[in-house]
Amino acid sequence: MKTTDLNNKRLVISRTDSIGDVLLTLPICAWIKSTYPTATILFLGKGYTKSVVECYGLVDEFIDWKDYENQPKVEQVEGFRSLNADAIIHVFPNKDIASLAKKVKIPVRVGTSHRSYHLLTCTHRPNFTRKRSDLHESQLNHELLRPFGLTDLPTLEQIIAATSHFLAPKAILPSFVEKALQNKGKSIILHPKSQGSAREWPIEKYVELTDELVQRDYTVFFTGTQAEGDLFRDQIPTEDSVIDTTGKLSLDELITFISKVDYLLACSTGPLHIAGYLGINTIGFFVPRRPIHPGRWKALGPKVSILVNDPECAKCAKKVDCNCIADISVDRVLELLP
Repeated sequence: MKTTDLNNKRLVISRTDSIGDVLLTLPICAWIKSTYPTATILFLGKGYTKSVVECYGLVDEFIDWKDYENQPKVEQVEGFRSLNADAIIHVFPNKDIASLAKKVKIPVRVGTSHRSYHLLTCTHRPNFTRKRSDLHESQLNHELLRPFGLTDLPTLEQIIAATSHFLAPKAILPSFVEKALQNKGKSIILHPKSQGSAREWPIEKYVELTDELVQRDYTVFFTGTQAEGDLFRDQIPTEDSVIDTTGKLSLDELITFISKVDYLLACSTGPLHIAGYLGINTIGFFVPRRPIHPGRWKALGPKVSILVNDPECAKCAKKVDCNCIADISVDRVLELLP
């Protein structure tokens, strides 16, 4: 297969789903820029991920898919054509985007062979499987770079090195957060919920952990959306060193906030991945069940720790409904928190 040269070309990376998925896609930009230094990378995503993408120094421009998907077809085509793209990678398959890319005649269109509509809309269709793979999601995303000359997938260590291109925004934090960050001792963010995207450690154990951390002079911050906070706010211990920020921070503020604490604890969700990129001590809860196991989805970063109750869980191995994440003890968490 002839290799496509991206030097002095405009490449669209299309990933229109969640924050964690976007963060596990961004490392492909490092390979592109190291191989084709004069390439221009446009990242097509959902608007709520813009703050995350704009922190990654190797992306040249963010494009909000919402600016296109609700337009009349004629305007949608005109707008997409104005991107003047030379290539597009459909990391997250989307039939409408694939059709639009073909309609405006983007010369190189890359998408997995496992989507039937890519047979008609893509010029290159790398053949690989995600569900049965032992590779990390970030490595699997690199499979889509084969048409541009990638021969060997990077190691996870090489991909983690690419997180160094991520910088925290300089958002001004609410005064109550800034004040609490001045407390003595260490600081930790607890992010109990995942908007239903992952298996979650029980809120009762977060509360038990909080009581222990207060005794160790930690300042404990709870984060999440307003709706998530409504689910557990009445259970948060009423201590001066326990701060509820749920529903009170923008994403820009949250990224800056995470960069200023010592630890973050969460299940497999966006803030876990942000913390990994920011290089703080990051602890993630997972179950060993495929395809949601940590080998596939753990956060990238130099200081990431993973907690699984039993890596050999029989129910998870058989893909029987299992909530073994709830059996991870508070003591195991405390072992990772000096």
